[in-house]
Amino acid sequence: MNHDITSALRPAIVMTILFALLLGIGYPLAMTGIGQALFPAQANGSLVRDASGRVIGSAVVGQAFTSERYFRSRPSAAGQGYDGLASSGSNLGPTSQALLDRVKADIAARRAEGVTGLLPADMATASGSGLDPDISPANALAQAPRVARVRGLPIARVESLVRRHTAAPGILGDPTVNLLALNQALDLTR
Repeated sequence: MNHDITSALRPAIVMTILFALLLGIGYPLAMTGIGQALFPAQANGSLVRDASGRVIGSAVVGQAFTSERYFRSRPSAAGQGYDGLASSGSNLGPTSQALLDRVKADIAARRAEGVTGLLPADMATASGSGLDPDISPANALAQAPRVARVRGLPIARVESLVRRHTAAPGILGDPTVNLLALNQALDLTR
């Protein structure tokens, strides 16, 4: 009987150790190596650098822009806003009073900034992850008068920047504007 247990346990233990090494160490190292070799920028976070080489953000993770001089991000439900450790939606349903209060506050803030007419949905609603780096062209164009006024630029120049930084949709989706790229180009505009 003892011989039967040993003969049954030995292959199970050997296979467990083998697969732990293969799938827990070998596979992750292989995928990391392939990612670094074929897609180094993406594998390292799609980092965006300024003219001096300093990292100022990521092209695929949103960040909060609070200065009047910049286009603003859509609201974030990730922690205290664009917190990668708390990435997720708020899970507040359409009948949630907390969600209604937050959206009303966001709408009031945009109105106080001078946005008139219908607000684009992404001006008052958070993305599913809370880390979306993009806004809609309508959102950017609604903010253009404020940005132009604060920077002392002609509105036509600011709207032109928005159009140049609008990415066409792929197979699915809508056009988007990467906020970091737009604000970076805005800093280079005189």
